[in-house]
Amino acid sequence: MASRLWGSRFTGKLSKLSEKFTYSTAYDAKLARYDCVAGMAHAQMLGEQGIIPKKDASAITGGLKALLKMINDGKYVCDPASEDIHTDIQIQLRKLIGQPADKLHTARSRNDQVVTDVRLYCMDHMDHILVLVRKLQGAIVTFADKNHDVIIPAYTHLQSAQVVLLAHHMLAYVEMLERDRGRFGDARTRTSVNTLGACALSGTSLPTDRDYVTAKLGFLKTSANSIDSVSDRDFVIEIMSAAAITGMHLTRMCEDLILWVTSEFNFITISDEFCTGSSIMPHKKNPDVLELVRGTASKFPGRLVEALVLMKALPMTYNRDMQMDKPGLFDTVETIEDMLKIMADVFAGIKVNKEVLKERVKSEYFFSVDILDYLVKKGVSYRDAHNTVGVMVKECLDHGRKISDMNVGQLKKYSMQFEDDMRNLLKPDVSVKIKKSLGSTNPDMVRAQIRLWKKRIQ
Repeated sequence: MASRLWGSRFTGKLSKLSEKFTYSTAYDAKLARYDCVAGMAHAQMLGEQGIIPKKDASAITGGLKALLKMINDGKYVCDPASEDIHTDIQIQLRKLIGQPADKLHTARSRNDQVVTDVRLYCMDHMDHILVLVRKLQGAIVTFADKNHDVIIPAYTHLQSAQVVLLAHHMLAYVEMLERDRGRFGDARTRTSVNTLGACALSGTSLPTDRDYVTAKLGFLKTSANSIDSVSDRDFVIEIMSAAAITGMHLTRMCEDLILWVTSEFNFITISDEFCTGSSIMPHKKNPDVLELVRGTASKFPGRLVEALVLMKALPMTYNRDMQMDKPGLFDTVETIEDMLKIMADVFAGIKVNKEVLKERVKSEYFFSVDILDYLVKKGVSYRDAHNTVGVMVKECLDHGRKISDMNVGQLKKYSMQFEDDMRNLLKPDVSVKIKKSLGSTNPDMVRAQIRLWKKRIQ
């Protein structure tokens, strides 16, 4: 049986069931390297402040470095009988350096130790997520640039609406992801707070230098209130919220691609690397990876609600409930990392079925808004123009004819403002070119946005 960091107060033992229920090494072993890093900074501070002898601080630091190397090399084996990873590190350190290891826990509690480790874990992973979001943005921008002149149908209510550049549609994803980067970046700033040295909840009477530890560990600031230090899990909830929104964005991308790859749409082809077949239908090529990304993202809102409910109405300060923030947090950040990597690879392997798309954007009804704007430019009120075009489209549909089949006389039956030049609007390339509003699908504006994003991503 491994030792505990507590126990002298007790005469009885935990039951086997209580041990199984309370021990956390099965999941908090992920914090091992952060426990070593934080422990080294803490030991160095204790030595610098004369709270423990410098030779003991040096021995502790050396022992933790050795353990950290074992962890990084994949050679560290956590004793499942240890209550948690923090206890296990302490036990392993004592085996390495002997009695000086007992001085490491001076001026700290597991309460501040655990939250410090979790913050370091989160900062590491958010740095990685920020890079992965950028890589996905880069893959999408590259895809957009390669297909900058491709025009596609755009939809509202999943009904054909107007035509846009494929690149314009792709840049919408890039904008979504940029908001995700902002949320993770903001969350990282609020996570980067050193809580080590707050101890159990009230601080310590020993002459510690918490700012020294803050600088050593690369935190942006030192926590200002010892009670808040050990009871705050807002940063966990904020990160999980950012991940839930990012996951939702990825599902919207997946849904578009899943629709576009169907035989009914047939806009694109996805690389075989991300598809599987059917056990009964030999012809099938299913976009399973996209479907699994879409499905997996459903757990992020659940994990977020789990964390919110976990913290709801908890009294100050630390409560053991908080131990349960880690499984959801770890699962969320590591899963979103995998999904971001996969989506970047997916976009790198998409082929556009350009000839199919040329046929799909020929319908003249895509240009009804352009015709409406034509009338508005002639001085017709928006409402009258809307009614005019609506009547014209309905009659064409009812009689199975095209707008382009009508001569000027027939057009003037709907509005005296129509001239022969109106028929020039009935082309996809014209439709995108005549857009003038900032942020529209105008090719010059889209190319400018691509250049801007390339520069920004680099």
